[in-house]
Amino acid sequence: MAKRLSSRLLTYFVLLLLTAIVLLPMYWIVRTSLMNLVETMQFPPRWIPSAFRISNYTDVMDRVHFGRNFKNTFIIVIPVLIGVAFTSSIAAFSFARVEFPLRNFWFALVIMTILLPGIITLVPLYVGWSKIGLTNTFWPLILPAFFGGGSFNIFLFRQFLLTIPRELDESAIIDGASYFTVYSKIILPLIRPAMVVVLLFTFIGVWNDFLGQLIYLGREQLYTVALGLSSLRGALNTPYNLLMAATTIVVSPAIIVFLIGQRYFIEGIATTGIKG
Repeated sequence: MAKRLSSRLLTYFVLLLLTAIVLLPMYWIVRTSLMNLVETMQFPPRWIPSAFRISNYTDVMDRVHFGRNFKNTFIIVIPVLIGVAFTSSIAAFSFARVEFPLRNFWFALVIMTILLPGIITLVPLYVGWSKIGLTNTFWPLILPAFFGGGSFNIFLFRQFLLTIPRELDESAIIDGASYFTVYSKIILPLIRPAMVVVLLFTFIGVWNDFLGQLIYLGREQLYTVALGLSSLRGALNTPYNLLMAATTIVVSPAIIVFLIGQRYFIEGIATTGIKG
C-alpha cells in the first residue's frame, strides 16, 4: 500500500512539474505584459510586477491597430475553415468509400505531398499569383483551401472514415441514395470529432501563419495579427512590455478556441486510428 501511494505521489509530482514547465512561458508573457519597460530589463527579474499596468493593453491596441488586424485575420480564417472542412472531407470520402481507377495510387500521391517542404513551392506560387494580379489581396491565402484542403487533413479524415462500418453507407446506396447524400447525411455527422481536430489545426495554422501573410500582404491596411505583432519590433528599441501585451492578445483566441473544442479534439485524436 505504501509503495503504491509513493508511486502515485511521484507520478503527481512529475505531472505537476511538467505542467509548470509548460505554463511558465505563458505566465512570463502575461507577467511582462503588466510591467513597465524598466522592470522588464531588471536583473534578477521580478516574478510579480510592482504595479499591474493594464494600460499596456490599451496602448498596444492603439499603436498596432489590432482592431483592423483582427478583422483582416478573420476575413482569412473563416473562408479557409469552410473550404478545408468541405474539400478535405469530401476528398477523403472519395478515397475511403468510392471505387475508381488507381485510387490507391492517387492517395499515395496526395500523401507524398506531405513530405514536400512548403518553401519549395513558395516562389512558383508567388510568381503565379503575381501574374494574375492577386498579390496584396487575401485571395492567395484563401483560395487554396477550396482545392483539396491540405494533404494531411485528407489523410486524417480518411483514417477516421476507415473506422466507420461500410454497411452504413452501403445500405443507403442500396436504398437509392447517391454518394453525395451518403456523404452529407450519414458521414458528416459521424466524422464530427475528426472535423474538430482538422478545424483546430487549421485555425491555429492560419492564425499563426506569418510567412505566407508577409509575402502576399504588403500593404499595412491588410496586416493580420501576426504581421501587426511583428511591427512592434524595432531595429534599435523594442518595447518588450507592449510586445508581450500584444502577444497575449494574439494567442488568447487560439487558446479559447482550443479550450472550447478540447473534448472533441481528444476524442478525434483517440478515435482516428492508423487503419489502412
